Amino acid sequence: MSALDVSVQAQVLALLDEIRGRLDLATLFITHDLRVAAQVCHRIAVMNRGEIVEIGNTADVFGIPQHDYTRQLLSSVPGKAWLGQFGRAT
Repeated sequence: MSALDVSVQAQVLALLDEIRGRLDLATLFITHDLRVAAQVCHRIAVMNRGEIVEIGNTADVFGIPQHDYTRQLLSSVPGKAWLGQFGRAT
């Protein structure tokens, strides 16, 4: 998804959401883009070197990360204003 033009990316995400809703499907979405994950996912699993280090509701994982690696990931994202929706200081 990261290689796509922003408008094409938005269209693909909207289409995935429409299909998921219409067919009542669960989806596994793998990404390095935390902003997209925040937009698309209800639950998040954070992996480090092939192991899940944290898993939970998106708001919980992004709002109050429990694992040091998750905190490092979130602090490294440029333009962290979007994290404010999860109650995190920006």
